[in-house]
Amino acid sequence: MKRRTFIQQSSMASLALLGRMPKEKLKLSFSTLGCPEWSFDQIVKFAVQHGYSGLEIRGIQKEMDLSKAAPFKSPEALKETLRLMRDNKLVFVNLGASAAMHHAAPATRAKNLDEAKRLTDLAEQLSCPYIRVFPDHFPKDQDREKTIELMVSGLKELGDYANNTSVTVLMETHGDLVYADDIVNVMQLANHKKVALVYDMVNMWRITREAPGVVYPKLKSWIRHAHIKDLNIVEGNKPSYVLLGKGEAPVKETIELLKKGGYKGFYSFEWEKLWHPEIADPEIAIADYVRVMKTL
Repeated sequence: MKRRTFIQQSSMASLALLGRMPKEKLKLSFSTLGCPEWSFDQIVKFAVQHGYSGLEIRGIQKEMDLSKAAPFKSPEALKETLRLMRDNKLVFVNLGASAAMHHAAPATRAKNLDEAKRLTDLAEQLSCPYIRVFPDHFPKDQDREKTIELMVSGLKELGDYANNTSVTVLMETHGDLVYADDIVNVMQLANHKKVALVYDMVNMWRITREAPGVVYPKLKSWIRHAHIKDLNIVEGNKPSYVLLGKGEAPVKETIELLKKGGYKGFYSFEWEKLWHPEIADPEIAIADYVRVMKTL
């Protein structure tokens, strides 16, 4: 063994014996869905102030088509955006499309797939590893197996489009596709190296009540990104979103499973302020997330 390697390994062993082995730092990001009124400059400044290292982009100032959003709509804007991220030691972790794979009508389907392809191009320019798409629904007037075929073929088409890029297409566990076995079925049928998952435990659990300990082992091999949030279930099985740790969702169990399972991605706070304006303001919720995650 080389002398330098021996010294490094001996030092780490000594730290471990003394109980001072440095803990691996969780990689924290937040979705811009939680701060729909903020400019990109505000988003970056807040992220730096509160110890985040990544940003998940889902709309900027309520513009959900990211190709039209101010930070990305021109070559000059892109250049300035990349400079701002680099100077503040931040990275883009995921771009959220509204694209859903369940549509059968040709024009609607093409519109959804085109959006996802445009985001793939944008992600490549931003050195962002992932874009997010939806499964999303099982329409009552459409055969279930037909819908699954549409989801699978859409994922394959987008995966093929991403083949010559550094971008991977992630399907979020969302909408009607939230039971673990259904998700496994879709992913196995897609079977594409450029297609994986955003694991949103809360989206699944609030409908299925499947325990994370049962779900995670089934989905583990496809999980590349994780959404973290908390809620209480109120009358009519409706979600009432609350600050992390204040709800009844099994969040701590999920985080422990991810860490023990070797997950290396970001733990991204998805505070759905745009869709639920009644919940706490981003200044409170996004700052609180970091505090709570440190305790976990």
